[in-house]
Amino acid sequence: MQDPNLIRNFCIIAHIDHGKSTIADRLIEFTGALSLREMSAQVLDNMDIEKERGITIKAQTAAMQYKAKDGKVYLLNLIDTPGHVDFSYEVARSLQACEGALLVVDAAQGVEAQTVANVYLAVEANLEIIPVLNKIDLPSADIDGTMLQIEEELGIDTTNVVKASAKAGIGIEEILEAIVKHIPPPKDAQAEPLRALIFDSWFDAYLGAVSLVRVMTGEVKKGMRMKMMSTGNDFEVLKVAKLTPKLVEVSTLSCGMVGVVSGSIKTVRDTKVGDTITSATRPAPTALAGFQDAKQMVFGGIFPVESSEYTNLKDSLEKLLMNDASLTMEPESSQALGFGYRVGFLGLLHMDIIQERL
Repeated sequence: MQDPNLIRNFCIIAHIDHGKSTIADRLIEFTGALSLREMSAQVLDNMDIEKERGITIKAQTAAMQYKAKDGKVYLLNLIDTPGHVDFSYEVARSLQACEGALLVVDAAQGVEAQTVANVYLAVEANLEIIPVLNKIDLPSADIDGTMLQIEEELGIDTTNVVKASAKAGIGIEEILEAIVKHIPPPKDAQAEPLRALIFDSWFDAYLGAVSLVRVMTGEVKKGMRMKMMSTGNDFEVLKVAKLTPKLVEVSTLSCGMVGVVSGSIKTVRDTKVGDTITSATRPAPTALAGFQDAKQMVFGGIFPVESSEYTNLKDSLEKLLMNDASLTMEPESSQALGFGYRVGFLGLLHMDIIQERL
């Protein structure tokens, strides 16, 4: 069993293009979680569209073993969150699964809009924030100016700021040491009934609906019955694993750990982001706070070019619905365009991405 005092759960928050995914790559490389042969640039962005646009859409995690300078081996769980405003509900849930955050700021561009928005979310979730100045090797980097900005605009103390350049590999070990030193371990609640927070879910052709969870209290064991607290449905746990970003099967996830749980669940609608998983035989009295259904902000009509393609469109949309619980769709018909669907999205970027994935 993993000692909770040697676990650190953290995420990286940053404005778009400030080098978040590159820092994640360097940390994974430094701790040897993936061999060099398996490394690819932006290793956590595993959808092609994420790499192409250079953005992170779904939350991903990586479990890394790190031997610190004090001689102990720590389990570091990096939870990679989306940085774009359309996905802010996913960000808020991912932050709930952490105890600390690395705030990455580009030394050449300074603090930007999305940095501020994400810092507010992190402060609301009571996270310990470690500022990291990235790209310090650029000729246009203004280190002192950016540090002043962090103090004045965000009100964050920069005495333990880490100066780094992910591209050149500067300051990576210092970041790891700062995580071990400043981020608090999860609280030990192994004896209490199970409560696990779902902060992402997706559909797998072999496993069904898979949930990415952070165990807050108790433990998840393979073979037990789990129950979703928002719907009351219960399922058998068939697979428990941790991501190092690749799946590694384990028999239990103990308190404080982050990993993947799947059962015989047919649709992602049953594993909503923000929901609490508990044990069906010994349920927890209350769910974890903060669960809400996703709100759609942008609606668009999607129609096939030829009416014979209607069933294809329907199948494709249903597949996307299996993977993305924040989409809604209802049939719609118009005299000019024929039959199609009216689809609800979180925002314009979300709509763009769905169009491309269709």
